[in-house]
Amino acid sequence: MSPELTAALSLCRNLPSPPGIAIRIIELAQDPETDIATAADAIAMDVALSARMMRIANSPLYASRRRIENLGQALTMLGLNATLQLALGFSLAHALDREGQDPRLLERIWRRSVLCALAARFLGLGCGVRRVEELMLAGLLQDIGALALMQASPDIYPALFDSATCNAELLAHERAILGCSHADAGAQLCEQWHLPRYLVDAIARSEPPAEPADLFQRCVALSGCVAEVWLAADADAARSHALQQAYQELGMDSPAFELVLQRVSQMLPELCALLDVPVPSSARLRFLLDHANELKELRNLRELQDASATRRRADDFELMARRLAEQAHLDALTGVLNRRHLETVLEQEFARAAHMNRPLSIAFIDLDDFKKINDAHGHLAGDQVLQSFASHLQEQLRNSDTVARFGGEEFVVLFPDTDERIALEVVRRVLDTIARTPMAEIEGAPLHVTFSAGVATHGHYERFANVQDLLKAADDVLYRSKSLGRNRVIARAPEPQPAPG
Repeated sequence: MSPELTAALSLCRNLPSPPGIAIRIIELAQDPETDIATAADAIAMDVALSARMMRIANSPLYASRRRIENLGQALTMLGLNATLQLALGFSLAHALDREGQDPRLLERIWRRSVLCALAARFLGLGCGVRRVEELMLAGLLQDIGALALMQASPDIYPALFDSATCNAELLAHERAILGCSHADAGAQLCEQWHLPRYLVDAIARSEPPAEPADLFQRCVALSGCVAEVWLAADADAARSHALQQAYQELGMDSPAFELVLQRVSQMLPELCALLDVPVPSSARLRFLLDHANELKELRNLRELQDASATRRRADDFELMARRLAEQAHLDALTGVLNRRHLETVLEQEFARAAHMNRPLSIAFIDLDDFKKINDAHGHLAGDQVLQSFASHLQEQLRNSDTVARFGGEEFVVLFPDTDERIALEVVRRVLDTIARTPMAEIEGAPLHVTFSAGVATHGHYERFANVQDLLKAADDVLYRSKSLGRNRVIARAPEPQPAPG
């Protein structure tokens, strides 16, 4: 890189710094004491970023059985690491000023960046690299140097970029005219911004002749080849080149590589929408894949059948692994959360409520006279009642509420962002519905049950020191409810009395 260009990159007035939210997220990413609540505070300051995090938490990239309805739930579901990486990527994606730039050229850069982000993610998953958020971020930012060069060298670089028909030609023009590549400029820019070291190194080694030092960097470097399958004039040649590189660098065979292309194609509209980038047309790619499959069928039908069976087995194993992971969190009999995972969710919700000064209500529920059901009708009938009760209980609650089996015939319900009055009204409504609904049919006769419940709230009336104190408060109120005759719901706080008439 020439001294003049180095000076322009470091001193150019028009070269922006990351926005304040990005700087804060960089600080949080490098602080080992950071927690979800702190990250939520920073992200909540940016409305657009908060909306993006909500959308990605509900997207197929992070498919969940439960609809995410607020920022706290989104960040809890994503986890701290994914939250920081994705938020940093979305912030920096729009850090560079677009004013005065040719929107057509900017669109080309962002389109390639989105493809690289997805390609890096699925290449990593295909070869066992599980740092998918870091891979997506490195893929997204690996061409950020091109945006920097457009501002640092506005008289030369836009025309140079526009004249290149592919990435290899662009690199040749950059080195011949500027003495450096956009990867060199991007790495230097990220160094100035004090981004994490893995990002600087991955961007610096993303283009030849630099050689990636590890599997993570090879996935990032190869993501550019995969992006060319959508962007190059000769898509067939680009696919063949990318397949060859994937085999040489990652040991990835043809079926595994085609799966990467399919996954990128499926997720492309979602990520383009998140970053406000037009979706690259994949019609030519679909034709290309269909044609390749036809040729392979003619050459070796048996090989295709074996590959298809292998993919099906892999998909079956992946589905089984997901189901086992879900089952580890669920009660085997009722299908609601088990006590062990309840403790995790409760700690997260309590920390969020305390940090954001929002109420958190808990209902401790115990079925009345359940032992009599087991004694009179047997444990199978008791199990049927528990299953039916759990199902009806969930149906009566919001998606944001959490139901867990605490043990035996005891259940716990978490009501985030809900004060004691509303929680009390909801549980009483549930009790009325449950009492009128048969939970089982024994010898042709309907079997009805009732329950007793205690409600406690970490909120304005009372603040608890920890989760255990809150849970114990609800349990104490439940005991009082049962001692008063069962079939009732009582709150820990005194209920407001109606004004005298």
